[in-house]
Amino acid sequence: MKRVRCPKCDNFIVFDETKYSNGQSLVFVCGQCKKEFGIRIGKSKLANRHEEKTLDEQAYSEEYGSIVVVENRFAFKQVIPLDLGENEFGRYVQGTNINKPIETRDPSVDTFHCVITVKKNKQGKLQYILRDAPSDTGTFYMNDILRNEDRINLEDGAIITIGATTLILRTAKDEK
Repeated sequence: MKRVRCPKCDNFIVFDETKYSNGQSLVFVCGQCKKEFGIRIGKSKLANRHEEKTLDEQAYSEEYGSIVVVENRFAFKQVIPLDLGENEFGRYVQGTNINKPIETRDPSVDTFHCVITVKKNKQGKLQYILRDAPSDTGTFYMNDILRNEDRINLEDGAIITIGATTLILRTAKDEK
């Protein structure tokens, strides 16, 4: 089963992709907002390139590292590359004004939940610093809740929990 997102209201529509052949165009009508939109069945060139790497290889290949998102309740995984500066994490909703949205249906993840700052120290090595946004449900680092004033230095493999979703830090390849 495959799911597509309505471009107007972000509602998901689920369909069985095995009933269609590569290159075939499909038209959907969103049940929620009645928007009509189309997709083309098949793999994009970008998807082919990503499939050549395993999830762990993808996580370690980014210039500044990445976050592996494991949605505990729904078993959905994502790899989000980090940028130099502030990386603002939260639940994606239409109009979200953060730079690292997480696609999740977990209502306990705020739309702006936590921040991971990536910067270089005096020796030129990357530093990863975690803080809460602040969020309603809190940000947990290795099962300890962060207070608003806490700033935590992260290492490779650090486990961060926001709502029922786990984030795992994968530092840049040359930082390990």
